[in-house]
Amino acid sequence: MPDPLLVLLSILLGTTIVAEVEYYRQLRKAQREYEKARGAVEDIVLSFNRQLKHEANKLEALGYKIEAATSRADGATRKAEGLDGMMRALESKVAADSDDRKSISTRVIELEKRTSDFVAAQEAITSKIASLEEQANQFKTAPETHFEGVMPLRREKAMAQLTDTEVAVLELLVSEGAKTAPEIKERVKLSREHTARLMKKLYEEGYLERETGKIPFKYSVKKEMENLLKKTESQAT
Repeated sequence: MPDPLLVLLSILLGTTIVAEVEYYRQLRKAQREYEKARGAVEDIVLSFNRQLKHEANKLEALGYKIEAATSRADGATRKAEGLDGMMRALESKVAADSDDRKSISTRVIELEKRTSDFVAAQEAITSKIASLEEQANQFKTAPETHFEGVMPLRREKAMAQLTDTEVAVLELLVSEGAKTAPEIKERVKLSREHTARLMKKLYEEGYLERETGKIPFKYSVKKEMENLLKKTESQAT
């Protein structure tokens, strides 16, 4: 019959061996898990280091940009200070010239007043000269040859207030058609101002019609006045 102690020792030894084998197996498993975990951690650390380096490079580039922007800002500040100095100098100069501008403005106003007075005096003289020319025409002893046929017209009531020159202008327009004041001036040998006033008078008193489409205006005799002129000329003949 086997010894119980020996059996017990055998059982204990078997159990110990089984436990050691299991422990060794668990230890190997733990070692493999550790190596896997260590590899994962190394990958994470490596990835983190790469990301950290990338961020560091970005920060360095940003630092360069900030430094360049600061430099440009300093330059702009210096330019602004220079411009401010120039503006202050300009303001001082403008303030210093203010009295001169006021003096010049006063002189310009005085010159404008004198010019206005001179123009008014010139217009008055021109008006007097035109009046004298009108009077001289009225005192002519005989009209020119091409005005002779017009004289009977003044016996008509409608022509009673017209001068020889005015009647001659009417006859000229009837025989040659519409004309401008400069064209009439060359034919009647009057000044530009005198001719302009003469045509305006005949127009306002209803003897003439005026084409206002372009300047200078063209004048023509009204139809009823043209008929009257032709009738009177026929009677004179």
